[in-house]
Amino acid sequence: MRAPTSPPSHPGIVASRILATGHYAPERILTNSDLEKMVDTSDAWIVERTGIRERHIAAEGQASSDMAAEAARRALEAADVRADELDLIIVATVTPDMPLPATAVFVQQKIGARSDCPAFDIAAACAGFIYGMSIADRFIAGGAKRVLIVGVELLSRVMNWKDRTTCVLFGDGAGAAVIGPRSESDGARGILSTHLYADGSQANALCIPGGGSKTPATQLSVEAGLHYVHMAGQDVFKYAVRALSSASLTAIEHNGVTKDEIRWVVPHQANLRIIEAVSKRVGIPLDRFVLNIARYGNTSSASIPIALDEAVRAGTIQKGDLVLMCALGAGFAYGSALVRF
Repeated sequence: MRAPTSPPSHPGIVASRILATGHYAPERILTNSDLEKMVDTSDAWIVERTGIRERHIAAEGQASSDMAAEAARRALEAADVRADELDLIIVATVTPDMPLPATAVFVQQKIGARSDCPAFDIAAACAGFIYGMSIADRFIAGGAKRVLIVGVELLSRVMNWKDRTTCVLFGDGAGAAVIGPRSESDGARGILSTHLYADGSQANALCIPGGGSKTPATQLSVEAGLHYVHMAGQDVFKYAVRALSSASLTAIEHNGVTKDEIRWVVPHQANLRIIEAVSKRVGIPLDRFVLNIARYGNTSSASIPIALDEAVRAGTIQKGDLVLMCALGAGFAYGSALVRF
């Protein structure tokens, strides 16, 4: 299913832009060598098939909202925006603090946002940040002034650490962005468009079967490992290459730009081979892709904002750069966005 793109820029509709970004990663690093001692795998095997060399793991007692709040503080500081100036908080996550209430309300309190500031979660897995950015874009068009988006995942708590096909892939972390209206001085800078899709026929290819209303938590469900991530790796790989390429080309064509005008691509960091395949299909050289998968692994909804923030703070992404983002996650939920920084 295809969702409408962002509102076109014309009189009467307020365009939005990314004011600033921030990210947080836990201190503990789990390397491939560490994993060799835990499961039947090897550094060479993991690097060859995924491009991942290490990932960050949350500390005992650390919750998703803790990581999200830290990333949010860094984004707010960079944007020179106070938490009590926020009009909305969106948290993208599939690893919430608890099923009820939303992790966003805990973030609201931890960063000192107003107690009446709307706050909610979205669950679009690895595409969560792009989904959140699309929602924020529409709220800005409707009159909001400052919207905080946080992508956060604590995937180490939902991994089967005996399953070498999944536990080597994922890591923990959070990334955030503050979205606001585009001013006259910004010129062409802003969120040019977002493109959202979902294919529920593939829902079982990547899922956590237990813990919901369909399969409530019981001793048997826990013993059966139903509360861990289950993935049909080859199915996800093939679909991801096609979907990410299609969504990326749609964003380019929708905005009437050429591939040569795309300065950077910030893809979801799931698997280096997927990214390489998308690069070839879309026709944008790999050296114009922002990559940090080797150091973080797959952090799901936190993936794009972490990579984006690192690139912005390093000066890789600069003012005026045309940046393409694309992601696919469980659902399959996927999408793309084109932004001029």
